[in-house]
Amino acid sequence: MEHLAEIGRRIAAARQAQGWTQTELAARLGVTRSAVAQWETGRAGQVTGTVSRIAEVLGIGVEHLLHGPDPRAPLQALNAEETAMLRLFRSCAPDDRQILLRTARRLSGGK
Repeated sequence: MEHLAEIGRRIAAARQAQGWTQTELAARLGVTRSAVAQWETGRAGQVTGTVSRIAEVLGIGVEHLLHGPDPRAPLQALNAEETAMLRLFRSCAPDDRQILLRTARRLSGGK
């Protein structure tokens, strides 16, 4: 049961990183808001049957959803928001990537 609760917490965190309500995630998955609420609280065993669809809609990996971040891969995107940033970065032209990197360094206080 604890494993389902952990999966549920990761679903909730990824949903919130997208800025979605439970109702919005439910609509994107074609399920009820109640189903999403049950997944997020670890009360529904059937989440494992739809985990790949949930991960796809949230823009995160199935492995992350099931097991959390891999400590051996510290630069792996941890949530949907980071995944979205990576996708946007990769879609930019090389010069624009450099601008984004400089901006990110400045905002983070790095050099």
